[in-house]
Amino acid sequence: MTSTGYEHDDEQTEHCALPPQSIPAGAAGLSGTRLEALIGGHLKWLNGTVLHYYFFDRETDGSTVTLADGSSTFVSWVGDQTQRAAIRAAFQEWKNVGIGLEFAEVTDRAEAEIRIGFMRGDGYWSYLGRDVLDIPFGERTTNFGRRVDTPSGHAAALHELGHVIGMPHEHQSPFAGIVWDEEAVYRWFAGPPNEWSRPKTFHNVIRKLDASEVSGSGWDPDSIMEYPFVQGLILEPEEYRQGLFPPGAISKTDEEYARRWYPGLSPAGPPKLSPFTSVPLGLASGEQADYMIVPEGTRDYTVATFGDSDTVLGLFEVIDGEPRYVRADDDAGSERNSTVTARLVKGRRYIARVRLYSTRGSGETAIMYW
Repeated sequence: MTSTGYEHDDEQTEHCALPPQSIPAGAAGLSGTRLEALIGGHLKWLNGTVLHYYFFDRETDGSTVTLADGSSTFVSWVGDQTQRAAIRAAFQEWKNVGIGLEFAEVTDRAEAEIRIGFMRGDGYWSYLGRDVLDIPFGERTTNFGRRVDTPSGHAAALHELGHVIGMPHEHQSPFAGIVWDEEAVYRWFAGPPNEWSRPKTFHNVIRKLDASEVSGSGWDPDSIMEYPFVQGLILEPEEYRQGLFPPGAISKTDEEYARRWYPGLSPAGPPKLSPFTSVPLGLASGEQADYMIVPEGTRDYTVATFGDSDTVLGLFEVIDGEPRYVRADDDAGSERNSTVTARLVKGRRYIARVRLYSTRGSGETAIMYW
């Protein structure tokens, strides 16, 4: 399905309301490049992760809302098969960019990192990247408040799944140079269909992101992560005073951003890590290295990084060809190193994945298991 973008006269466009993001662990007291790297990467997935998604499907899946007259009604989170098919197509479109993430639909919500609802009247929204891991199994991590089997709905689906892989709003980039008519923005978003409070409008529109939260040093008005804006909200750049209407498709800049964090995986697979052998990583900020572990005996093993660095380390077991999460540790912002201890079984295959936030001191970093 190919999006034809947002209509220029569509003043009823419903916008994405991104929930507040978590604060990186260990961020207090940090400064400079360490803090920037931590803010920019702490919600990104380890490359090669299989993200499992689930569509709410029970009669009891929904929310009770209070109406204007004081009465209440139950609103379902369940979407029909056409809606689900549209989301599957959007996942595939992101996969076709060539990223190293995988997307797999599951029928058990307890197995899903991404849990999708279609609650009418609750808008479009999604938690950002790894923040979904803190949401209880019975709750939505993503919602589509209107149909997504339309051109503008398809654009909204691609946008929300961009948040799922850790992409922020493009118009909030500090490099966009947008000067808002702030009171006009607050008034417009307070009206239908959004009906946002001033804090929600500030969080999703006017607030500028830190430079560390965005990729590169430019602004892409054609990004799928860019909102459409009607006439009268933007004062500068002058060319957008009559409105900003992105095409509603994944742009070349979006593709580059996604592949920077999630480059395609090598068909040969990761190199094998030998026990008690330290392997230098030689990574730049934001880069990742994967290693295969095949235990020679069944016992508790420890996998750890060494050196002056901030890293996140994940351990996965390969089951039926799919890496399934075992355990992870994030040392970012602390003076220790990321360390994972788990019971591994002889002859089974495991993948250790380590992503570097930043280095300090000597800058030398290594990985070893024993």
